[in-house]
Amino acid sequence: MPKEASLRQHRQVHVYLAIQSIQQEGEFSLQLLCEIAGVPRSSYYKWRNHKPSLRELENRQLIQAMLLLHEQVGGIYGYRRLTLHLRRQTKLRINHKRMKRLMKMAGVQSVIRRKRKKYARSTPQHIAENLLNREFHAAAPNEKWVTDVTEFKYGSGKKAYLSAILDLHDNTVVSYAFGHSNNNALVIRTVKSALQTVRVNKPMLHSDRGFQYTSSRFKRLFGHEVVQSMSRVGRCIDNGPMEAFWGTLKCEKYYLNTYSTFEELEKDIKDYIYFYNNERLQAKLDGLSPMEFRTKAA
Repeated sequence: MPKEASLRQHRQVHVYLAIQSIQQEGEFSLQLLCEIAGVPRSSYYKWRNHKPSLRELENRQLIQAMLLLHEQVGGIYGYRRLTLHLRRQTKLRINHKRMKRLMKMAGVQSVIRRKRKKYARSTPQHIAENLLNREFHAAAPNEKWVTDVTEFKYGSGKKAYLSAILDLHDNTVVSYAFGHSNNNALVIRTVKSALQTVRVNKPMLHSDRGFQYTSSRFKRLFGHEVVQSMSRVGRCIDNGPMEAFWGTLKCEKYYLNTYSTFEELEKDIKDYIYFYNNERLQAKLDGLSPMEFRTKAA
């Protein structure tokens, strides 16, 4: 059946279900309800007596599971991620195109991604070469890290800052720090926390040319523990995975809420990072969460 015909048929089912529900209350006759809905009584009887196929029953099961999951995650999943989760949940072989059709039938949409604001970068003092050079694949954990700091607003124009380190092997957020100021201390806390998990490797740490990463203090503290790499001027794509993570976090959590206090914002950021690391399945990780993929590699 063509997609358009399938969608029309599904919309008609909603009409029949509404008629059935109202008629069971006994206040209106079936003839009147069919006239109001603009459908023949014979069509309604045909639908009511129709025995659904296995495919139709399976689609109903999937739609119910999809609606429940959509509500649980606040509508942040699109058809690709819904497909990953429902494959695992139902053990069915679900094609993402089928999921897209079912979402359209049920009137389900993911939240709209907002455009990132662009921020001017500070003039660097000490520059490292771009050793990463957009080679975003890493063969093992703690081989290549990317890092950055992003800004959030809460209350009456107050600002908070999140520094994080992402492992390119499995997209795990290996460490983060949340604070009131975008300063050296915030970044140093993040790197120190990440290095506590490293026993042998000397990871490459890729960043932009922000003042925190080009400072003498940073080099003095971490010069022997990480290999620094830095993006070129005006090339935010050089740190593409980190930029993508900021966009995901803000679209799936921050932009969907309003925060009055620093504590409210901090709690949601912590909760989301836990969710991202442990529950948010990713197609590029074979349908696993970052921590599942990381544990499997270990």
